[in-house]
Amino acid sequence: MKNKLIDKFGREISYLRISITEHCNYRCFYCRDAEHTPNCKREDILSYEDIQRIVRLFAELGISKVRVTGGEPLLRRGIVKIAKLISSVDGITDVPLSTNAHLLGKFADKLFKNGINRVNISIDSLIPERFKEITRGGDIAEVMNGIDEAIKAGMSPIKLNVVAMRGVNDDEIESLIDFAIDKGIDIRFIETMPIGNAGIEASAQHISEKELLSKITQHLKGKLTPIASSKTDGPASSFKIDNTQSSVGVISAVSNHFCQTCNRVRLTAKGDLILCLGQEDSISLKDAVRSDLSDEAIKAMIMNAINKKPEKHVFNSVVDNISNRQMAEIGG
Repeated sequence: MKNKLIDKFGREISYLRISITEHCNYRCFYCRDAEHTPNCKREDILSYEDIQRIVRLFAELGISKVRVTGGEPLLRRGIVKIAKLISSVDGITDVPLSTNAHLLGKFADKLFKNGINRVNISIDSLIPERFKEITRGGDIAEVMNGIDEAIKAGMSPIKLNVVAMRGVNDDEIESLIDFAIDKGIDIRFIETMPIGNAGIEASAQHISEKELLSKITQHLKGKLTPIASSKTDGPASSFKIDNTQSSVGVISAVSNHFCQTCNRVRLTAKGDLILCLGQEDSISLKDAVRSDLSDEAIKAMIMNAINKKPEKHVFNSVVDNISNRQMAEIGG
């Protein structure tokens, strides 16, 4: 019988997000402070061997989905090797990637051939100058190339992730949906989250799930069919767009949180296991795997940590308890 990681609230944890670098070639204003520079040396971050062992231990505990994130994961030297190491672990059946796609044109085919089966791409505007402003220097042309190369490589599904912000890109919701439909890919709109100072400041532009769904429904004239979630799916409320190859969804971490169905934990590039984006608690798995602890002892540590996973975050009432780490350091 396959093992299962069950927390004290009866939620099955089947999904691990691994950040493999804190570095990013974009500096999106809601993700990191303008002056922030990652402070980590090579020895500070998880090695190939660390990553493979941790993933294997999680797989033995019942994890089947591992998402590769950053920072920008395609900046990590050996990204193709890391993809192959993770996807080759027995029990891991789903290895998606989260990326800004600036470098995806270069890597898409190699990643697909080495286990990255699908990809989520951050894109908050289709207008070149606005995109550059939001990302503090990003190039929309490179992102478009990355999307096309991911499609060509055979990755599926491909999902666009849009952080919806009032007065910033809320006038593009309709055009972004149309872009996704034209490409035959999926799109999700994400509420701003008060993670770190940058995220707290961006919360002033927050748009609720209710308002986003109203805009989406009006634009698509109600041609939406709800999609049932599987146990390893992320938190989006998703809908198939009738008579297209695309779906649209909303991730409402603040206005209508999904904590009761939370199925994931996060591992930072420095090896800290984060149990909830809205809480400070974490344990160092890097220290554990680099010690003389046995596999069974480390798995016991993981199970003990899972039992401390909080019932819910408190984004909409308290921000003082949220880590001052940048979102880029946590892995989103």
